[in-house]
Amino acid sequence: MKKLKIYVPGVKFPSISLTGSYCFLNCAHCGGHYLRGMKKPTKRDLLNFCLNLERSGGLGCLLSGGMDARLKVPIDRYANELKEIKRRTNLKLNAHVGFVDKSDLEWLKWVDVVSLDFVGDDEVIKRVYGINKRVEDYLRTIELLTENGVRVAPHITIGLDFGRIHWEFRAIDLLAQYPIDVLVLDVLIPTKGTEMENVPRPNVEESLKVVEYARERFDGELSIGCMRPLGKWRLEFDKGAVLTGVDRLTNPPRKVIEWAKTIREVEIIYECCVV
Repeated sequence: MKKLKIYVPGVKFPSISLTGSYCFLNCAHCGGHYLRGMKKPTKRDLLNFCLNLERSGGLGCLLSGGMDARLKVPIDRYANELKEIKRRTNLKLNAHVGFVDKSDLEWLKWVDVVSLDFVGDDEVIKRVYGINKRVEDYLRTIELLTENGVRVAPHITIGLDFGRIHWEFRAIDLLAQYPIDVLVLDVLIPTKGTEMENVPRPNVEESLKVVEYARERFDGELSIGCMRPLGKWRLEFDKGAVLTGVDRLTNPPRKVIEWAKTIREVEIIYECCVV
């Protein structure tokens, strides 16, 4: 098997919410919960935050946040700041976006990679996000980015449909048609305070079937992202993913790292798994 790259973003690659704790949506799986743990520098402080990050040994950051009424993470309003960050630092920037359009290409040239949540079923989009979008809208975004030379790493969340696994296989088939070099697979975490808090965690074995299918269909590097259940679930799933032949694995348990070293060459990288 090829070398396994293990990603540990931690303090060297922090996640930043550019909208604080605000999100226009109230998605069934998140409800704004995941914004709370992110760093929240103001627009005025963002450049200094990044300058200090590099001085302290940081390697980059994830620029994220909640969506606004346009169904975008409003990173476009930080175009000047992004330009200055890239001019004055060597930090790598991963931008978590929504439905971008041609007007966003101007600022997208200042980021290294775009992370895009991807859903391959119209009904799942409605049930989970409650927005008037279809699969074709996601594909239009993928096409815009790839045709204009913007690196994009789509994220599929296994079990996103209230724990049910079904649409993920079609999503992989759709994405396999595009020039994408990294595909990220996350797994639903039933999160307290959300509509899905009482949903059972996706079954490990069923989740690994999606990983196996992606490994068969996708030619680029396959990554297991940072969102997936903890504890025994993660231990079992991560071992299965390593055996399936994933290229990248984010924040695995220490036991998995030590075990993986016995069967594959391992490199530990302190960055986001899409960089």
